[in-house]
Amino acid sequence: MAPRPDPDSDSTPSIDSSDPRSKDSVVLPAYSTMDLVHQDQAEEEEKDPWDLPELKDTGPSWSDLDTKGKILRVLSAIMKFCLLLCFLYMFVCSLDILSSAFQLVGGKAAGDIFQDNAVLANPLAGLVIGVLVTVLVQSSSTSSSIVVSMVSSGLLDVQSAVPVIMGANIGTSVTNTIVAMMQAGDRNEFRRAFAGATVHDFFNWLSVLVLLPLEVATGVLYKLTKLMIDSFDIQGGENAPELLNVITDPLTSAIIELDKSVISDIATGDPAARNKSLIKIWCLTSKNTTTLNVTVPFCPANATCWTDGNTTWTEETFTQTTNLEKCSHIFAYSSLSDLAVGLILLAMSLLVLCSCLILIVKLLNSMLKGRVAVVIKSVLNTDFPFPFGWVTGYIAMLVGAGMTFIVQSSSVFTSAITPLVGIGVISLERAYPLTLGSNIGTTTTAILAAMAAPGETLANSLQIALCHFFFNIMGILLWYPLPFTRLPIRMARALGDHTAKYRWFAALYLFLCFLVLPLAVFGLSLAGWPALVGVGVPAVALVVFVVAVNVMQRRCARFLPAVLRTWDFLPRPLHSMAPWDRLVTSATGCCGKHCCCCCKLCCKLCCKRCRGDEEEEIGGGGDGMGDKMKSLEGRDNPAMSRDEEDGPQLKATEL
Repeated sequence: MAPRPDPDSDSTPSIDSSDPRSKDSVVLPAYSTMDLVHQDQAEEEEKDPWDLPELKDTGPSWSDLDTKGKILRVLSAIMKFCLLLCFLYMFVCSLDILSSAFQLVGGKAAGDIFQDNAVLANPLAGLVIGVLVTVLVQSSSTSSSIVVSMVSSGLLDVQSAVPVIMGANIGTSVTNTIVAMMQAGDRNEFRRAFAGATVHDFFNWLSVLVLLPLEVATGVLYKLTKLMIDSFDIQGGENAPELLNVITDPLTSAIIELDKSVISDIATGDPAARNKSLIKIWCLTSKNTTTLNVTVPFCPANATCWTDGNTTWTEETFTQTTNLEKCSHIFAYSSLSDLAVGLILLAMSLLVLCSCLILIVKLLNSMLKGRVAVVIKSVLNTDFPFPFGWVTGYIAMLVGAGMTFIVQSSSVFTSAITPLVGIGVISLERAYPLTLGSNIGTTTTAILAAMAAPGETLANSLQIALCHFFFNIMGILLWYPLPFTRLPIRMARALGDHTAKYRWFAALYLFLCFLVLPLAVFGLSLAGWPALVGVGVPAVALVVFVVAVNVMQRRCARFLPAVLRTWDFLPRPLHSMAPWDRLVTSATGCCGKHCCCCCKLCCKLCCKRCRGDEEEEIGGGGDGMGDKMKSLEGRDNPAMSRDEEDGPQLKATEL
């Protein structure tokens, strides 16, 4: 043992370095390991949660495998790839069924919303109507087709339809935001996925905030597209190619088929359409058109009439529809209402959507490891070398536009890349130009579809599609070319941080942005301009003031008055989400307590039993373990005492 120091002396015993036994017999003083623990915690806090994770391969390397192992690994990779394609196919089909379910639940309500032409004359009302209808039917192409039908029938002019198209552009981004919520299980994955989804929302909202007042004041989109339509003699083309629908239609058509013309007929004021079902019953019909001479009390406008004595005759065209063959989907012979079928399909599609998304994420996590992950990340996230780095984003836009043109749906494309952003394969900076390209791709599809319209409606249909196209082009010019103008990325990051800390805020965000806010603006629009200006202007001024003060608090707080340098003068619930988080947590905990009290009681009993067994093994028994623990407690080691006082959250590091 080491020699004990003299109690009357403060000096430590001298050690003879020439004595070889002294090197082994010296007991070094006990050093505290608390500094190492704090250092590890500081490193964890300094790690940026937005950094793409390294998907490391924990299995043996290829060179360490024998022939059998290599064959099994190749077969496993092929099987995983086939499963991934199957789950991706089911994922896309579930999105299609989800859109059909929303149309069955809210399609007729969407037609009723469009029917009020006086409200649509208000640009703000038209904007929120476009948002609400697109959220209800989960398809911007459906809402756009309704607008085209109304313009073609003369119920709505093109200039009033432009704000509705802007609203449809906002509403279509709700789908990938719902998909991002399926990754709420992992905090960092949810942070990245929700930011990757909402960057689309912020781009659309910011573009509308700038371009809608500009359009109301100058009519720039209407005049530009009108000039193009008048300048070119555009002939009718062919329908847009249905590449993805050829693959998905066999499954989705076997589940449900809808007659989407019913919504358009309701919007255009056809009273007979209200009693029709959206579920298509007869898939093969024939129409016979006949012209008959009928008597009328007076001659209609633009009609050929003649008189025979005191009777006025005219020609009227009658169309008779003959049903030839019934549809073969599973609800063709059902007597359920549209609402009941819509709720069934909604529950089924959400279940399949969530299951497929979870399985896709797990498969991608297992496949994208090692060199495969390195190659994919380097291809997707690496910029071109200097001085051509700026070209990378525009190449990504072209890729997004091309892929959206192939799948014919921006919702499908953005929903497919959202889980890739969540697991860290695609960065948020790369997902942003892909999303912008997707916006352009969906408008080019609409342009080709508009060119297939009949001659009398071709000009109006094509002008609306071009308005949608130039709206997205102008938005890209506003929020992408210069790095400091890419506000959607910064706003999406901030929202991702909030939703990662308070996950319930994601549902609140969806509820507020896509339902409460549009309904509030729509209600104020119905009340008239005085109510809209009286409530909207103070609300917008308050939001602008709060944003400006927040920016100044972070960057130049010295220019603010002392009271505005922090928000501490306000009640805590007005400047912090922590009280709301405690409220939500306590509410959900109370619900869980009442609903799962039996399960919790069983778990508590099991935990007590396990804890009791562990205490018996540590403190009891005849193996002398209790004596060893007591002898360790008797050592006077300040570091160990500090660890015990700090509690179990601080772990000492063994030297």
